[in-house]
Amino acid sequence: MAKTKTTFFCQNCGSQYAKWQGKCTSCGEWNTIVEEVVQKADKKDWKSPSASKKRAAKPQKVSDISTSPQARMDTKNNELNRVLGGGLVPGSLTLLGGEPGIGKSTLMLQVALQLPYKTLYVSGEESAQQIKMRAERIQPVSENCFILTETKTQNIFRNIEEIEPDIVVIDSIQTLHTDYVESSPGSISQIRESTSELIKFAKETDTPVILIGHITKEGSIAGPKILEHMVDTVLQFEGDRNHIYRILRSHKNRFGSTNELGIYEMQGSGLREVANPSEILISKNEEDLSGTAISATLEGMRPLMIEIQALVSTAVYGTPQRSATGYNVKRLNMLLAVLEKRAGFKLGAKDVFLNVTGGITVDDPAIDLAVVAAVLSSNVDIAIDKRLCFAAEIGLAGEVRPVTRVDQRILEAEKLGFGSIVISKYCKLPKQEYTINIIRVAKVHDVVQHLFG
Repeated sequence: MAKTKTTFFCQNCGSQYAKWQGKCTSCGEWNTIVEEVVQKADKKDWKSPSASKKRAAKPQKVSDISTSPQARMDTKNNELNRVLGGGLVPGSLTLLGGEPGIGKSTLMLQVALQLPYKTLYVSGEESAQQIKMRAERIQPVSENCFILTETKTQNIFRNIEEIEPDIVVIDSIQTLHTDYVESSPGSISQIRESTSELIKFAKETDTPVILIGHITKEGSIAGPKILEHMVDTVLQFEGDRNHIYRILRSHKNRFGSTNELGIYEMQGSGLREVANPSEILISKNEEDLSGTAISATLEGMRPLMIEIQALVSTAVYGTPQRSATGYNVKRLNMLLAVLEKRAGFKLGAKDVFLNVTGGITVDDPAIDLAVVAAVLSSNVDIAIDKRLCFAAEIGLAGEVRPVTRVDQRILEAEKLGFGSIVISKYCKLPKQEYTINIIRVAKVHDVVQHLFG
């Protein structure tokens, strides 16, 4: 037995120290440094008791390295494929994080049941009976999915050798522990050591591994920050447990874009893919209501039509309130100042509340014009035509500025049956015919005159 060694780790950022101290010098947090016992044993290979004797890699010229595209594995889930960049890459490590009860395990079990490949689903949190009950709701019959309830990495690799799966799902990485470290499961050293063993297995066998991770109360993935650096892809599953819609985002992706977005609807039979997100982001009201406007925005490569709701009322408590849900409050204040200075609307003594429907947060400046239209509509209490949408940015001088990829926004509005779209006068459009009526404006005054005469 090798000599045991005591080290100190920060539970917030994973920094290592030779002795205890009150404040972590890396992240600045107090009282997060904890002593852990690390056993410095000789590490064996993941697949056999004896150490593997691999041939050392040799340096190659850049011109000699093959750049043939690697075939991806289709997950049979279009939203997940989009966020991953086309599917799972063989030998990759994907980390999926999210709040408790948001549906991480349901999503991964649903994918595992639908995959045409042999899949091993390892659970350290639920029993096989609990997983079976959920699987019967999602998809009763699956010949390719194997369930293993185990937390020790050495036992997991022993079962992997017997089954030889094409894909491995770990639920969750915080429950795993290895014999090479004597600290408890979920500690910094255990998470780091277990992840490094899984990375070695994935790279040597070209088997993609999906890890489910817990998050802290601040919303970041629990464990050392190095965990996110070690994996190839970091996905975040977002949403409110009180609502039925879930959003899958990519925070890091070595094999694709991080701008893509996947949307799901939580149902009793699992998560339904939402192919047309505009159906959940635009309300189906038959009445003409003031204070609502539709904007054409982009999330990554995907165009979306979202509904902006505004409420303008006289300030009762003296100081006017400015509140926004799903939109930057500072940008709302800027737009209100532009309306006050450039358009002559007296909004300084009124409360303004703004909401982006569907529970999503939008940073696209192209929704500025829709925000202005919704605020003015609520202020004068005149409804905006439902078949009219907006896509433009507002400048401090009151000018209507062009936005990127306006042709995709126009085509999306056209596909969803909108009659007109308001864009900047200075947008450069490709030479093609549109069935939708395109209204070009240069100043906020032009928008006010077109909407309210």
